[in-house]
Amino acid sequence: MNKLRSISVIGLGYVGLPLAVAFAKHTRVVGFDTNGQHIINLNNGFDKHGVVMQAEELKQKKLLFTANPSDLGKASFHIIAVPTPINASREPDLEMVFSATRAVAENLKNDDIIVYESTVYPGLTEEECVPILEQVSGLKCGRDFFVGYSPERINPGDQQHTLENTVKIVSAQDEETLDLIAETYGAIVKAGTHRVQSIKIAEAAKVIENTQRDINIALMNELSLIFERLQIDTSDVLEAAGTKWNFLKFQPGLVGGHCIGVDPYYLTHKAIQAGYSPRVILSGRSINDAMGLYVARMIVKQMIKTGMVVKNSCVTILGFTFKENIPDIRNTRVIDIVKELQSFDVNVQVYDPLADNAEVYKEHQLNLCTRDELVKSDAVILAVPHMEFVDGGWDLISGLLRGNQGIVFDVKSLLPRNSKPDNIILQRL
Repeated sequence: MNKLRSISVIGLGYVGLPLAVAFAKHTRVVGFDTNGQHIINLNNGFDKHGVVMQAEELKQKKLLFTANPSDLGKASFHIIAVPTPINASREPDLEMVFSATRAVAENLKNDDIIVYESTVYPGLTEEECVPILEQVSGLKCGRDFFVGYSPERINPGDQQHTLENTVKIVSAQDEETLDLIAETYGAIVKAGTHRVQSIKIAEAAKVIENTQRDINIALMNELSLIFERLQIDTSDVLEAAGTKWNFLKFQPGLVGGHCIGVDPYYLTHKAIQAGYSPRVILSGRSINDAMGLYVARMIVKQMIKTGMVVKNSCVTILGFTFKENIPDIRNTRVIDIVKELQSFDVNVQVYDPLADNAEVYKEHQLNLCTRDELVKSDAVILAVPHMEFVDGGWDLISGLLRGNQGIVFDVKSLLPRNSKPDNIILQRL
């Protein structure tokens, strides 16, 4: 292997930070982020997202954390790993990736390589980012600098499928650049790389990975809607069907986050531009986006059945992040449950030991409760099964209810039914 180039990583979140730390074990790395406080924290050996837990990994000698874009000029291999969310109209919001592109372009040199890891639709790298790079830098792509795409495959909170042991897709505009990109990632990815024929193929591969998962979960969610009307437990049905060798074992649930709940809209956006109106993908998105409302309405329906007064009742929601055991609240669908219950004049209190209250309030104007602030409630929704909630089990749940009785909605069906207290009504997806 040739000596690795110096590397810059733009965007130090769930994707970029592990990359910066891993590459710093082999070469000089500039880790750039526009969040100045995040940079200060990282330089002090602290990552508030919990992506990198060991302070010594953040304080490697070859690793520079900076909010100064001019430091990007110290590197010749640039990795753009910023978020690509959607806007209120569920259209791609590309401002961060374009801003990162401009920052790199302002510091671009001859023979530099830029690799995009952010999730985008097919064609964006070459059709929209390259013109920005050329215009701002005054350099010519394919002659003075070169581009590639290597989609991120980070699964926050997953200790099994890590950066090092997950195959890395790599692509580039020409074979020579592809060789260099594959060799560079090969230094940190033990599972190896998978080369594809074009940047567009790599972009498309990324966006369909989560689209496929989204559609499968949508099917499970639709099944849960059907089975509730047939008075059949969905988990029991899936357990039985799962005994067949080729049955795909997905579960119903809330679909949020920065990937599964977002990526399909990037693909449908490009499909519509190309003259095709997607049906299956958008139908799946519609089902998944409505599940928070469904959970809230099922709680209200059960309250009415049992003779509870809905108005001014109290519901406790456990968990607010988009998935268990991580602090990330991006695109959380728990907020849909909160708002729908509030529309029925229900008093809602939310407890999440991992979410940052200031971030939640800034994004959703919602104040989280501490554990001690929780008052006894008429119903409890186990929305996100953080370890604290799973370990607490029925003792924790029943202790949050008035008189240790009421309604419990277990979104992911993790509470054991065989030990459910008799005076609790259990609902599940």
